Amino acid sequence: VQLQASGGGLVQPGGSLRLSCAASGINLDNWKIAWFRQVPGKEREGLSCINSPDPTTPYAASVSGRFTISADKAKNTVYLQMNNLKPEDTAVYSCGAGDYCSAYRGLIYHKMNYWGQGTQVTVSS
Repeated sequence: VQLQASGGGLVQPGGSLRLSCAASGINLDNWKIAWFRQVPGKEREGLSCINSPDPTTPYAASVSGRFTISADKAKNTVYLQMNNLKPEDTAVYSCGAGDYCSAYRGLIYHKMNYWGQGTQVTVSS
């Protein structure tokens, strides 16, 4: 199983980026795919997950309304569209695959079995 995150970069505040998580060795219909981010010295934060075949897509309160998760099953890829980016969104973003992911009181709770390497997102003017 491999998960490869890409699409990071430098963007100005208020800008947008779309991250991709290309999965191999797993079928998106059978796994929960989630996006995370981590800042040095802080715990990894769950952002959102796509729970095929369940259509629900929970989001962390910190990104709800600005980030959108989606999947292209033909490409076995999950995307994270990030709009209205803020300096506090600066982090290394990564994806994971597991069998549980949900949101409760604005936080993402998950059980991931596989992790991919991250991609750096820097929001700065």
